[in-house]
Amino acid sequence: MVHAQVPSSAADVSLALASSVTRPDLAAIAGRAGLHRIHMLAWRDLDDPEAGGSELHAATIARIWAEAGLDVTMRSSEAAGFPMYDHRDGYRVIRKAGRYAVFPRTALSGLIGRTGPRDGLVEIWNGMPFFSPWWAHCPRIVFLHHVHAEMWRMVIRPRALARVGELIEFKLAPPVYRHARIVTLSQSSKDEIVELLRLPADNVSVVPPGVDPRFAPAGAKSSHPLVAAVGRLVPVKQFDRLIGTLIRLKARHPHLEAVIVGEGYERADLEAQVRAGGARDWIRLPGRLSDADLIDLYRRAWVLASTSAREGWGMTITEAAACGTPAVVSAIAGHRDAVVDGASGLLVDGDIAPALDRVLSDVQLRDRLTTGAVAHAARFTWDATAAGTLQALADEASSARRRA
Repeated sequence: MVHAQVPSSAADVSLALASSVTRPDLAAIAGRAGLHRIHMLAWRDLDDPEAGGSELHAATIARIWAEAGLDVTMRSSEAAGFPMYDHRDGYRVIRKAGRYAVFPRTALSGLIGRTGPRDGLVEIWNGMPFFSPWWAHCPRIVFLHHVHAEMWRMVIRPRALARVGELIEFKLAPPVYRHARIVTLSQSSKDEIVELLRLPADNVSVVPPGVDPRFAPAGAKSSHPLVAAVGRLVPVKQFDRLIGTLIRLKARHPHLEAVIVGEGYERADLEAQVRAGGARDWIRLPGRLSDADLIDLYRRAWVLASTSAREGWGMTITEAAACGTPAVVSAIAGHRDAVVDGASGLLVDGDIAPALDRVLSDVQLRDRLTTGAVAHAARFTWDATAAGTLQALADEASSARRRA
C-alpha cells in the first residue's frame, strides 16, 4: 500500500510531503522500473572535511534507498584519513582520485566499463559536471542544486581558472545536459536553471529536501538574544557580511550572542574580523558541532541568520525551523522556498540588519514566525525526498524501455 502521493511524471514532482513513505513503497517503485543497482556520483564524500548540505542530501537518500533493499554505490573523490573502499549505512562508498582528478577519472572509468554493472545512475552536478550523458548508457538523473554563477569568481583563483569554470557551466555543459532529467531542490532554483542555463523547463523536476525527525522544539530559548548561523566557512556563505551586521547590532542589543557553526578555509580571516571588531567574547566560531549540540543550538537560538549568495535550498533553515527557530536570510533562489516570507521568517534583499533587529526586538513577531517556521518545516520528510528522487529515476528507466 502506497501512503505517499508519488508522482507519475518526473517533469512535475508533486509530493504529499507530510505523508509517510514506507520502505516497501520504495522497493516497489524500483522493482517496477528494474532498478536494483544504483550508482551515485558526487564531488565530495560525506566524510570530507568540507562536506556540506549537498553531501548530506546525497548520503541521506543513499541510506534510505539501501534500507529499502537497493544496491547503492556512492563514488566520490578521496577524503583524507578515510579508506578508498568503505561501507556506510548499508551502501558502498568508493573514494578515488583527487578533488579535481575525480571528474576525468570517473568519466574514463565509466566509458571503458570499469565502474561495474548498474541499472541507474545519479550524477550530482556540483559546479563541475561529470558529463555523464557522454558516457553513461543507462537510465540517469542529474542533481543540480543551484547554478554556481558568481561563485566561480568568489572561490577560484587565479581568475582565469574561474573563467574556465564559468565557460563549462554556461556554455559547454548545457548542450550536453539538454535532454537529461535534472532534479533540483526548489522552484526558485528551477527558475534560475531554466533562465541562466537555458535547460528545458519540462526536464527539470523539483524534489525538496527533508528534515530529520530529531529536529523538533524542546526546552527553553536563551535568556538573551542568540543568533545562530550554520554553513561552510567559504566565500559564498558571506559570513564576513553577517559578522559585520552583528557587530553593528551589538549597540542595540547589548546582551547579543552569536554562534557561527562550520569549518572552511575562511576561518582564519573570519576570526581576525571578530577580533578586530572586539567581538571575541560574544561571537563564537566553534567549528563543527555534534548533532546533539547543533540541535540544542537551534532550539535555544532566537533566530537563524544567513547572508549566503547561492543556495539550492538552505537545509539549515528548515532544520532550525523544525526546532522552533525562524530565519532572517538573503532573498536568493533556494531561500525563497525554504522560508515563507513573513510567515516562517523574513527574506531580505541587501542589508539584513534592519530585519534581524526587528525579529530580535519584537517578541510578538518572533512568536508568530516561530509558529510558522514549525508548521512549514513539518511539510518536509526525507522519505518523501527519497521517493521523489527514485521516482524521477524510475520514470527515466521506463522511458528508456519504451524507446528501446
